[in-house]
Amino acid sequence: MSAPQQTRNRRTLVSLAMLATGMICLAYAAVPLYQIFCQVTGFGGASKRVEAASTTVGERIVTVRFDANTDPALPWKFEPVQRSVEAKLGENMLIFYRAKNLAAEPVTGMATFNVTPLKTGGVFAKVACFCFDQQTLAAGEEVEMPVSFYIDPAMADDKTLNDVKTITLSYTFFRAKAQTAAVDGTKAASGG
Repeated sequence: MSAPQQTRNRRTLVSLAMLATGMICLAYAAVPLYQIFCQVTGFGGASKRVEAASTTVGERIVTVRFDANTDPALPWKFEPVQRSVEAKLGENMLIFYRAKNLAAEPVTGMATFNVTPLKTGGVFAKVACFCFDQQTLAAGEEVEMPVSFYIDPAMADDKTLNDVKTITLSYTFFRAKAQTAAVDGTKAASGG
């Protein structure tokens, strides 16, 4: 094989290795980047996180329903304290979800959330939420966890949202990843 041919082959090999490395890096970065994109835009039913409550209250009223789900790997009972509220656009609302640890040891969970219809994600604003952080409950502990939110008054100006009368805020609690790894390690060590 000639020297120029070897040089071309080497360049091709290096280019392919760089491409493969770039694809792997992009695959690892895709999930956090997508989550950030969804939170900023409300895409996929992700609500937006805001620092302060609304100062403007509109006249339009929307029913907000609350839904709660628990992954089977998390030994918790999880439910909304109230099933729904009527909220004016821009009205600051405070509601609670109740969680109880049914296990005989402390368990840490993390909630994921979305709103439906998905197109309302950009106008559903959370000021404070238990879903922003992991929650650890002692054995048998029961707590009420707050969610402070409002529906952006700009919803009244968005013609694509004129048909929306009800928004559903849904949470699913999962066992925290670090704790899942610890539980899996314990099962492996005990032969289970």
